[in-house]
Amino acid sequence: MTTPLRTPEALPAKPAGAANVGTPGGLTSDEARRRLEKFGPNAMPDTALHPLRMAIEKFWAPVPWMLEAAIVLQLALGKYVEAAIIAGLLVFNAALGLFQESRAQATLAALKSRLALNASVRRDGAWKTIPAAELVPGDVVKLSLGGVVAADVRLTEGEILLDQSMLTGESVPIEAGAGLQTYAGALVRRGEAVAEVTATGARTKFGRTAELVRTAHVVSSQQKAVLRVVRNLAMFNGVIIVMLVAYAWFLTMPVTDIIPLVLTAVLASIPVALPATFTLASALGARALAKLGVLPTRLSAVDEAASMDVLCADKTGTLTQNALTVTAVRPMDGFDAAHVLSLAALASSDGGQDPVDGAIRAAASGKQAADAPQLVKFVPFDPATKMSEATVTDPGSGTQRVVKGAFAAVIGLAPPPQSATAVAKELEDQGFRVLAVAAGPAAAMKLIGLIALSDPPRADSAALVTELHGLGVRTVMATGDAPVTAAIVAHAVGLDGALCPPGPIPDAVHPEQFAVFAGVLPEGKFQLVKAFQKGGHTVGMCGDGANDAPALRQAQIGIAVSTATDVAKSAAGMVLTEPGLSGIVAAVKEGRVIFQRILTYTLNSITKKTVQVLFLAVGLIMTGHAVLTPLLMVLIMITGDFLGMSLTTDNVRPSPAPNAWQIGKLTVAGVIMGIGELVFCVSVLAFGVYHMKFAIGTLQTLAFVVIVFGNQATTYTNRERRRVWSSRPSAWLVASSVGDLLIASTLAIAGIAMAPLPPSVVLWTLAAAITFAFALDVVKVPVFARLKIV
Repeated sequence: MTTPLRTPEALPAKPAGAANVGTPGGLTSDEARRRLEKFGPNAMPDTALHPLRMAIEKFWAPVPWMLEAAIVLQLALGKYVEAAIIAGLLVFNAALGLFQESRAQATLAALKSRLALNASVRRDGAWKTIPAAELVPGDVVKLSLGGVVAADVRLTEGEILLDQSMLTGESVPIEAGAGLQTYAGALVRRGEAVAEVTATGARTKFGRTAELVRTAHVVSSQQKAVLRVVRNLAMFNGVIIVMLVAYAWFLTMPVTDIIPLVLTAVLASIPVALPATFTLASALGARALAKLGVLPTRLSAVDEAASMDVLCADKTGTLTQNALTVTAVRPMDGFDAAHVLSLAALASSDGGQDPVDGAIRAAASGKQAADAPQLVKFVPFDPATKMSEATVTDPGSGTQRVVKGAFAAVIGLAPPPQSATAVAKELEDQGFRVLAVAAGPAAAMKLIGLIALSDPPRADSAALVTELHGLGVRTVMATGDAPVTAAIVAHAVGLDGALCPPGPIPDAVHPEQFAVFAGVLPEGKFQLVKAFQKGGHTVGMCGDGANDAPALRQAQIGIAVSTATDVAKSAAGMVLTEPGLSGIVAAVKEGRVIFQRILTYTLNSITKKTVQVLFLAVGLIMTGHAVLTPLLMVLIMITGDFLGMSLTTDNVRPSPAPNAWQIGKLTVAGVIMGIGELVFCVSVLAFGVYHMKFAIGTLQTLAFVVIVFGNQATTYTNRERRRVWSSRPSAWLVASSVGDLLIASTLAIAGIAMAPLPPSVVLWTLAAAITFAFALDVVKVPVFARLKIV
């Protein structure tokens, strides 16, 4: 049972400026031009960011600010080579992010198209075909079979069958006649009508939905994570740098030595490749998902899928097929289901777009009656009588009349047995659309059976709900359809919770309270997603229609199914390119893989940035000099931070439950691991200072080598939440590690950009780093378990 979108008595007021009703002959070209200038084109304004603005934004964030400050300091010291290297790192970060986002925007642009490219309009007393963007309020338009309604209109002549499922969520088309209002995006399934345009562009019902899409915004978990990591590192390292400067001043170091020391400490604090790693990891995840029939249009949606703990799913076209099918046939005494369907099929149009007739013919083709009569004449559905009929011949019974239509209309021609009324009510109470079929001589027709139609669930909907539940994701239904229908479909797919009472969505609603939200308008779905987000949930929204678009945009991960409208695809962060819903589960699983890779890199960044600044401080105390120069620090950034991006390809173990960024615990773990590495680095440096009696230049080279080797050791302890040998690293990670070690060793032994270091010391340091990795692993396992880093 569904409720029509809006009755003629409840028509909205006409928009300002459209009060001058278009004449039956339509507008003149001059009047249409004047109104076009006043109201603007019948199109949605483009809200995409200008490419230049997208590029500038890549240089306006915490990590770029720190790099930009370092460039200024290097230039002030006359260190042009170092400044150029840091500038190259800054541009690399920005270019990678811009490239990936531009690809996503290009994909999005390819998915967009007008709701209707052309419209048949009466201008200057004649019918013309014009671009839909040129329609204005007051225009007289023709709505024909198979066409898309190009603007909000009020029907003035004719009768049509309208499919508004993409706008309202109602799976059953409605009969529309003179006086009824319909909206841009509706599809004409049968008939032809003339209508007057009442609103265009942003003033249409879809336009108001588009405004919700434009204003919908949620900061991604990824953005929040980067900001909090940078903030925590800045606060911790900022205190250390201040203490470092104070101690250097206490030692009466020249200002010319203090400034490079500060610059080195600042460079040591910057997680330079962190944003680029997030982007690269998401891009690799998007590439993997594309092979599985999932097309991400916003990279942030890939890692958000890992954190999703609530999925709001639309009913019509998402959990269901958005295609009417015959669900049940109840023949009367003396008849069978095959006979009822064969006669009903004769009273159905052949080859048209009427979904009811198509469903009946499809069902009849699978149950052929042996003695089916021959069609003589077919009379199409008449909205006035709510019936279609056929004249048929039967060798045994002669000429017969067959009618098919609404139960209330058909029983006026063929009085039903008492049981038929009870059966019809039972089927209607289950949310089915019930048709009656009668046949016989024109003066003595009999009710031969009832046919129940519904929009059945997709074959994989129940499996989706079950599998998501196993992954810790709760699914709720949000639909514009009637509560009875929604509840039946919900039960069929395994959503057995409570039904939310009619009315506005409560601000403090929780997904555990209700399994079904029915009769929900686009604004309601939007508010539902926001309400869940306020409760601390990471929300996914899966839909297919224009009415889902605001919620698809607001959700952290909006998913449009393969049959979705272009509007829904444009608003979503992911588009399923293959039929079915298996892509949602694939997105969750792949998202959790990407999350673990990013988590490892983030933990590594915290560990490295902690140890590097503390090492500078301890080195200053031990030697009275800066144990690292700005150039050596830049080399560490290149070899460590950027080669470390190979962690985005690592073999990881996805978590069984939704992930969450626990930056506080991650910072504690990183600091503990960093202190462990600090002990190792200081021990090696002490060996160089007190045993080998190295000069400061050689000590700086040793400090460079031990930092690089120590960082590699912690990379392998951090990548595995269990023992370091529990899983095999990826080939790219091993290759980057070998490259990092070879570059550092070659530079140190050859004395390139630094004082030379004996090969035996380099080999001894490498062996010590390997031993250190296994020792640190003993500490790591209980620390990670205590902090619940999984």
